[in-house]
Amino acid sequence: QVQLVESGGGLVQAGDSLRLSCAASGRTFSRYTMAWFRQTPGKERQFVANIHWTGDIRSYTDSVKGRFTISRDNAKNTVALQMNSLKPEDSAIYYCAANYAGSPGSSMAREYDYWGQGTQVTVSS
Repeated sequence: QVQLVESGGGLVQAGDSLRLSCAASGRTFSRYTMAWFRQTPGKERQFVANIHWTGDIRSYTDSVKGRFTISRDNAKNTVALQMNSLKPEDSAIYYCAANYAGSPGSSMAREYDYWGQGTQVTVSS
């Protein structure tokens, strides 16, 4: 069982930066591929980025490449999403997710076993 708690969301202006953090419980955090998804009203949850449980492989959706960076600290059981050059279209609820021993290609929400409660990110123009 893994419990995930996100933090760091907020209201910012276009071009600003935010850093989201996800704290995980559990002793096997290092074996989980971790991801960030986002969701806006009326739409399906969208993959944003993931980091393989080995820490060696990161994947991003095209719209955030070059602006967002995912990282993890296995000693602290945390995963972070650094978001730079934010755009209004980045506004959404951002969710942290965990997939035990997941592959680097795990970009579908149904592949993830555990989810946080979400944190709101709003980017004004």
